[in-house]
Amino acid sequence: MPSQPPASDRQAVARAVAGLLRALGLDEADEPELAETPSRVADLYAELFSGLDAGAIPELSTFPHTGGRGTGPGMDLVVVRDLPFHSLCVHHLLPFFGNAHIAYLPRERLMGISGAARLLEHYARRPQLQERLTTQVADHLERLVAPRGVAVVLEARHLCMEMRGIRKTAWVETRVVRGELADPRWASVLPPVRGEAAAPGPDR
Repeated sequence: MPSQPPASDRQAVARAVAGLLRALGLDEADEPELAETPSRVADLYAELFSGLDAGAIPELSTFPHTGGRGTGPGMDLVVVRDLPFHSLCVHHLLPFFGNAHIAYLPRERLMGISGAARLLEHYARRPQLQERLTTQVADHLERLVAPRGVAVVLEARHLCMEMRGIRKTAWVETRVVRGELADPRWASVLPPVRGEAAAPGPDR
């Protein structure tokens, strides 16, 4: 279950939403479906912003890395690809959503395979910038397992650009690549830039 804010906060959100609806000229007398909207929106934001709860930081399992330390591209690399995510733009509180690819080169510890998804979910559940979300996931992964290298790639569409303003659809990509994974020899095993063919793999 998502973490809930104190009851007084939830009630304040519901009152604020009710005031917003009135300011927009919306009246439940004309649209009875609006009667429960303030309460529903308060519940929605409690869920969408649950990552702000200091007690919601995920407890992630790690394990000793007993495998050999690889020396070539693709050796020992852990990649979780195509993780769907959604968050809310901090500027307009409109959704942005897409897929994430999270990779690391382990040193002494391995993270449980669901860890990447849990980290992404935690930092996405708050008002966000895509750039900041990318960095926060990479930072947490580095703190957790101190890998030899880490890479986080996010590809997302932003409704604040599609529904207002310029009203254009585009994929926004952000990347954080650190440590040994910043070495060009690893390029062939990391997700290619959208629209570009993957680099040829190394000779075996």
